[in-house]
Amino acid sequence: MPYRRAPEWQISHWFNTPEPLTLARLQGRPVLALAFQMLCPGCVSHGWPQFLRVTAAFPELYAIGLHSVFEHHDVQGTPAALAVFLHEYGIDVPVGLDMPGGGAGPPLTMRAYDMKGTPTLLLIDAMGRLRRQYFGPVSDLHLGAAVAALIGEAAAGNDNPPADEFGDVGRR
Repeated sequence: MPYRRAPEWQISHWFNTPEPLTLARLQGRPVLALAFQMLCPGCVSHGWPQFLRVTAAFPELYAIGLHSVFEHHDVQGTPAALAVFLHEYGIDVPVGLDMPGGGAGPPLTMRAYDMKGTPTLLLIDAMGRLRRQYFGPVSDLHLGAAVAALIGEAAAGNDNPPADEFGDVGRR
């Protein structure tokens, strides 16, 4: 089964990058994105520490944070609040503030990826295809193996990878 093209992010404000990032600009290297909320206990205690460990171990990755606020938007959905969070936690990777979806719906990028909540990890290959999407905890070993496989494909110039045991997008 072929992998689907990763939907473009819909971001209202970027942090830690001189210009807005798009998947088209990042094509050529695998991308690991962490969708999070600053008031999500699992994001702070597990999501961010794992994301930073994996991206430190694999500098070949583009590391991106996606602040996808789907609750308490008036408290945590402002650029000022996110700037304080990023400063307090020493987060220096590019982070985008997901565009609000209007009303009570999820933000636009969260909706485009059909995310169930946060933390969610997105693993996008060098060709811009969504290869893995993990909601909640995933083991470092499992995530590291998936990342290493994508880095190996990119280094080998393999743009036609086989389907894996999880179908087109492994959701765990």
